[in-house]
This record gives sequence, structure tokens and C-alpha cells, in this order.
Amino acid sequence: MPTLKKKIDAGNFNLKDQVVSINRVTKVVKGGKNLSFAALVVVGDPSAAVVGYGSGKAKEVPQAIRKGIEAAKKNLIKVNLTHTTVPHLTLGRFGSGKVLLKPAPEGTGVIAGGAVRAVMTAAGVQNVLTKSIGTTNPHNVIKATFDALGKLRDREEVAATRGKAVEEL
Repeated sequence: MPTLKKKIDAGNFNLKDQVVSINRVTKVVKGGKNLSFAALVVVGDPSAAVVGYGSGKAKEVPQAIRKGIEAAKKNLIKVNLTHTTVPHLTLGRFGSGKVLLKPAPEGTGVIAGGAVRAVMTAAGVQNVLTKSIGTTNPHNVIKATFDALGKLRDREEVAATRGKAVEEL
């Protein structure tokens, strides 16, 4: 049974943005080539464990980044964390991209590359081991990371679905 996601209001958080990639895009038209820029941006509040991503396209880079930030604020998700790491091992998939998130002990830090690192730091995860498998396309890697973060369950949620008390787990 699919659960309806509650929309998170961006105004309640102290969001920090980080540009993951900027891509120069050309469209060939009758009069020549039209140049524009596409920006992939991650926003998040590490203290509230809230993160989102968005893409923006415009004629200039700053405008594209601004559009990406606005798009990212519209699809924020809450991440279930235990202290400073992820509660359990999970694998997120999107297209040919897979992202593995593995809990790590205190003091490990964020062991992640590029796009996954941006999402983890924005979400406020301080200790995690990650592995990006398959594609290196930042769009697909970020979507796979968000799939993995969406699969994370906290102890209360697991106990409720199993019909047990939290202490029994």
C-alpha cells in the first residue's frame, strides 16, 4: 500500500544549498545554436535531517542555480537517522545507478563521492559509508540516493508494522 508523502514546508528550516553539477546545454535551431545552462542543486537542513534536490535551466548560470534551489525546496524529504548515522544498510536504485548506504561508527565521517556526499552532508548524516555502483551521471546518482534515503525506517516504524513494542526488537 503506497503511503502519501506529506509536503514539507521549506520556510520552517534553515536550508543550505550546494550545487552538484552545472552543464552547458546547446539547442540547434534554424538561426544557429542556443546556449543555456542546467544546474543540479541539493538543499538541506542538517539539524532537522531534511533534504531535497532540484534542477534548473536558464540562459545564465546564477539564474539556473536559483531555479534549481526553488525546485529543490518543493520536494523536501525527512530522513530517518539514528544519532549521527543511517539506521540500517540500504540500497537505492534509479535507472542503471545504485547507491549503497551503510551505517558507520562514530568518528568515521562521510565516506562518499561527489553527488552522494552532497546529499549526505545536506541531510546532516555525519557518519556513513557509501558506494555508488553503475552510472556516474549525477542526476541518476542523486535520485538513487533519495530512493535509498526513502527506504530508511526507524525503530518505532518497524515495531509498529510488526505489531511489537520497540523493546522487543
